[in-house]
Amino acid sequence: MIIRNIEAKIRLAAWLSAGSFICAVLVAAIACFFAWKQVTLARKSIYVLDGANIPVMAAQTDVEVNRPAEYKAHVQRFHTLFFSLSPDDKYIEYQMKQAMYMVDESGALQYNNLREKGYFNSILSSSAVLTIRTDSIILDPARKYFRYYGKQKIDRRSSSLIRSLVTEGYLKDLEMRSENNPHAVLITRWKTLENKDIESHEKNDL
Repeated sequence: MIIRNIEAKIRLAAWLSAGSFICAVLVAAIACFFAWKQVTLARKSIYVLDGANIPVMAAQTDVEVNRPAEYKAHVQRFHTLFFSLSPDDKYIEYQMKQAMYMVDESGALQYNNLREKGYFNSILSSSAVLTIRTDSIILDPARKYFRYYGKQKIDRRSSSLIRSLVTEGYLKDLEMRSENNPHAVLITRWKTLENKDIESHEKNDL
């Protein structure tokens, strides 16, 4: 009888130990989950000063709230860098270098194709000034897809040409913002759908 009581107490102690261990694991797992959730939320937020020279006053803003506007700003900035050029090889090199921070290898591929075709040399030889004007940017935030509509003006000594430009691509979020990529976005699978002349004017020689 005594032996049976001892065995029952041992089993009870074993069950209590196992139960305590399982409860401890569950509590630790729940704590880790909530800690991870807090860190994730903190990474999605930025802090801005709420008043001049008042560092104590800060308001927390969710980055995702303004993300579509940042996507459009990134797309517009990239196209301005890539398609607004002047007959200066150093300036062209600078523009292309800055643009490449904002796009994946699809942008580098287009740049290399244009260079091989002598596109940049023709800008230098004809003293052409190229400017781009954004008409609209269609954005699908769910798919992170965009379509860019713009008009490029090519101003040469003897003529002025306006081209219709339509491109498309996808957007990829980056973890860190940088000076060269302040929106932390990368354009991927970028390609030109349309790039055609729509208007041309000859200049009169004075």
